[in-house]
Amino acid sequence: MDPVVLFFLLGIAARLLKSDLRLPEALYETLSIFLLLAIGIKGGVELAKQPLAALAPQAISVILMGALIPFLLFPILSWLGKLSRPDAASIAAHYGSVSVVTFAVASAYLLKQGVAVEPYMPLFVALLEAPGIIAGILLARSANLSSIRWGELAHEVFCGKSVLLLVGGILIGACAGPDGIKPIAPLFLDLFKGVLALFLLEMGLVAGGRLPDLRQAGVFLVAFGLITPSLLAMLGMGVGYAIGLTPGGATLLACMAASASYIAAPTAMRIAVPEANPALSIGVALGITFPFNITVGIPLYHRLAQTLFN
Repeated sequence: MDPVVLFFLLGIAARLLKSDLRLPEALYETLSIFLLLAIGIKGGVELAKQPLAALAPQAISVILMGALIPFLLFPILSWLGKLSRPDAASIAAHYGSVSVVTFAVASAYLLKQGVAVEPYMPLFVALLEAPGIIAGILLARSANLSSIRWGELAHEVFCGKSVLLLVGGILIGACAGPDGIKPIAPLFLDLFKGVLALFLLEMGLVAGGRLPDLRQAGVFLVAFGLITPSLLAMLGMGVGYAIGLTPGGATLLACMAASASYIAAPTAMRIAVPEANPALSIGVALGITFPFNITVGIPLYHRLAQTLFN
């Protein structure tokens, strides 16, 4: 098992054992800023080498996939799960968006396995942040779109920390190019996995703290959080295959599709759908799906990609 995953499990164990282990809030914020910038910069450097026109069909396909996911999940959550419209739409929006940390762990896993991936994949992470959130809001507010504060919502979604740093990092990397990035490469590229390990330690502590929320979620949402990622991964892998990605790239896209946001989506839902219960959406996204993906899902999706492409 990858050491970064073991750091995550250590965090969960520490919380369950009621240890006094805590990472300072300022350190957590610093680590998250570092990871978002590092992912963006690395992708931007490689993006500078790519013909942008050739990426347009792939980018459009990824955006459409992100927007489609909430519409697929909403009926399941509302009809089978008997959830209210706001709660069903909110959870669907979380899964339509993307977990940057899941992408980072999947990238580290594939690198360790020696699997080549398209170098511009961080661009797809940035593209997947917003479409699912917007689709979820439309599902929640389809009867009363005028009640949505679109200006405040757009500012939160597109100028929020995760999108701003990812896109900013991509632009910095693309403008600077490989030679321009060399002076800061020891910080942002060489230290990436060590910083990711520390961040996952904190995420383990947070996920362990969310486990009590699962009592409120009930059996349906626990099953939903375990089964849905694999189904969405197959969708992502199919899209990856259709748009011509390599097995490694399709694995990463599958991991993105299988992930659920716990940074951008909760904030946006709080503004647009305040009546939705955040304990349900964050509990299932962070307490069930995130641990499943980084411990079991990523290796599973990689094997499925190998089978599909062979």
